[in-house]
Amino acid sequence: MFCSCPFCSKIRELGEREFHTRSQIILDGKIGIDFPPEAYVHSLKFGVDLSALKYLLITHSHMDHFYAHDFILRGYKYAQLREPIMQIYGNAAVKDIFYECTAREMKPEVAPNLKFIQIGPYSEFEIEDYRILAIPANHGNTEDALLFYVERGGEGYLHLYDTGIISAQALDFLKERGAKAGLVSFDCTFVENSGRPGGRHMGISDDMFVKQELLARGIINENSKIVITHFSHNNAPYSEVLKGLEKRYGVIAAYDGLEVEF
Repeated sequence: MFCSCPFCSKIRELGEREFHTRSQIILDGKIGIDFPPEAYVHSLKFGVDLSALKYLLITHSHMDHFYAHDFILRGYKYAQLREPIMQIYGNAAVKDIFYECTAREMKPEVAPNLKFIQIGPYSEFEIEDYRILAIPANHGNTEDALLFYVERGGEGYLHLYDTGIISAQALDFLKERGAKAGLVSFDCTFVENSGRPGGRHMGISDDMFVKQELLARGIINENSKIVITHFSHNNAPYSEVLKGLEKRYGVIAAYDGLEVEF
């Protein structure tokens, strides 16, 4: 936001065709993964009805993934809702942020429209006809950051960002629970660079390493779709660079408004 590096300066010149807003996933119009400050802009630009979201899965408490203040507007005179209750699933730190950020302005008419459910790593639960698995992200030690596998009808979506290399224990948990992902979304913050060793994010080489680990466990197959996203300006993710990664690695480089069917 406040950066004047060569990449950010160039992006401001090139305009919307080159920039990326902060990441947000919508599944089947009813399940969201993370809720960034741009959620409202996304809803206007891409026709997403946020009032229809019934469930939110939050990976961790960092502001770019969970902008909790907006939830004071979910009801009362601010919003006519298609779904009366939204269930928010997250770790203890996400819960603290939710109540901290909404405490000052939450109306008593809005509060009953939101239900927070605390979860942790290696948990499994169901919502409607979806099965959810939560595994630990490799994203620092200040909270239990999470990653999600969301399944319906025997095939699922695997959400793997913000994170560094996924632990063997977490991948084994997915295998043991029978996860079969037709679509995987990878953290590619470092683009053509690597986050190893010990990084909290990944680059394309790290993504390909984790991909092979998923293949070896049968969690994905050669037909599974691979998306890379969560790019950092520090690694100059120009569209021509991302197109090069698509061609070399057989992946889909995410852009604002991307829709994938599987």
